[in-house]
Amino acid sequence: MPTTYKVIASTTVGSGGAATIEFASIPATYTDLVLKLSARTDETGQGRSYVRLRFNSDASSVYSYTWVFAYDSNVANGVKDANISTGLVAIAPAPNSTANTFGDTEYYIPNYAGSKHKILSINGVSDNNSSSTFHIGESASLWANTSAITTITLHAVNVGSGNKFVEYSTATLYGIKKD
Repeated sequence: MPTTYKVIASTTVGSGGAATIEFASIPATYTDLVLKLSARTDETGQGRSYVRLRFNSDASSVYSYTWVFAYDSNVANGVKDANISTGLVAIAPAPNSTANTFGDTEYYIPNYAGSKHKILSINGVSDNNSSSTFHIGESASLWANTSAITTITLHAVNVGSGNKFVEYSTATLYGIKKD
């Protein structure tokens, strides 16, 4: 079944960084959405940091996910984030990772304009050119809300100091139509 990807919007973070990347007024004319993120944050003292995704500015506790991931020579699976009310999670490199490396994450969001709960998959990698500091993972996620998704916001949410995506971080939102 062929599909067609169409860029809805794309953004590149400028000098000075940005705490959020937002896609607003998403049209309901597509079947599915794909969001591709290439990011790095300014969280000091860390090799990686969190990126949180929210739909329609919803910060309630209706997000959940299970993921399998490997990091720093460890493997975990079936992990559910305790801070899930802040949105769904991905990982991005931070200043302690190899200079100028960006983590890549793809969010696939089927039936985003429908009236059922939104299930999505998140695939991401954050490399540090090291066998001891890295992150790779995949998750199945749920936004237990029946509203159509009209806004997607990515937040650089860090545990240490710094809370911005750095310059040249990019995000592109695609609409997918089945032929």
